[in-house]
Amino acid sequence: MHDLAPLARFGGLVATDLRDVTHDPEALDSAGFWAVCADFEGRLTCARFGDVRPDPVPLPVPGAWRGPAAGAWTSSLDRAAYTAGVRRVREHIARGEVYQANLCRVLTAPLPDPAGADVDALTALLARGNPAPYAGTIRLPAHGVEIATASPELYLRRDGALISSGPIKGTGRTAADLLPKDHAENVMIVDLVRNDLGRVSETGTVAVPELCAVEEHPGLVHLVSTVTGLLREDAGWPELLAATFPPGSVTGAPKSSALRIIEALETAPRGPYCGGIGWVDADAGTAELAVGIRTFWIDRPEGVLRFGTGAGITWGSDPEREWEETELKASRLVAIASGAYESGACEASGKATSR
Repeated sequence: MHDLAPLARFGGLVATDLRDVTHDPEALDSAGFWAVCADFEGRLTCARFGDVRPDPVPLPVPGAWRGPAAGAWTSSLDRAAYTAGVRRVREHIARGEVYQANLCRVLTAPLPDPAGADVDALTALLARGNPAPYAGTIRLPAHGVEIATASPELYLRRDGALISSGPIKGTGRTAADLLPKDHAENVMIVDLVRNDLGRVSETGTVAVPELCAVEEHPGLVHLVSTVTGLLREDAGWPELLAATFPPGSVTGAPKSSALRIIEALETAPRGPYCGGIGWVDADAGTAELAVGIRTFWIDRPEGVLRFGTGAGITWGSDPEREWEETELKASRLVAIASGAYESGACEASGKATSR
């Protein structure tokens, strides 16, 4: 671990030469290139790097990543607890407290060699086995941030004043699996994201250029929408994050009610899972933050690797089907991290998450 230099990797760029680490979002409006991780619970880490250069994700080096055993993963909520949680969310919906809430669980497995574990080596495996549009790495061992993400979902993109978000709601193995419930879920979250962006956008500029587009990813499909706005001149990163965080697609609607339900039903903190992970180029006025889904992180004090998976629960949800959705989202990635994917043990590894 002590040999691992601070590093961030996003979108074909690698950032090295760590200059500064802060928890203040105002820094993102200053200068320089920042790697950003916002935990779901609100802890923000911003790391400014001095050297940013094009560098494709390296090919996996055999033995560079020693992952957990495929059968070693345990879940913060087992199948019975998760399906019971889905039923509880439906009770809240029946009482009119919430329209939908995202119910998640955190998978944990011991690392065989925690001191030698490098998230950048895991990123190389993920890039090959599960390429994703917002894949990335943040490696800051001294600051408790070691993340490898294969996120398919855009939380915030910024290009000057233009801001956009790409909420995902609705998941199936194929487009034929998507139900009316999935479309309804997506539209609800689009309304929430429009409202969030509207809090910091110029009046009348919030738009939805794309609604419920079907997007293919390795092993599954998603419904994805796009919401845009023009950031008010008096709003910067502190205001933008305050208005939109945590991301709507991983909370629920209304967001405040969903967050109360999540806190009551989930038994483990989400950490970087369902938070925001990405980069901000303060000099160029550009940024791209992903929703921290399909994300692994090393908990070094515990010597474990963690991964989160969840599903959006609506009145139309079937508890067993929602559990299976969380399994679908986890199985391929957990297998890759366990070194089981290429050996054909993907299904076995995925089922291990149900313990």
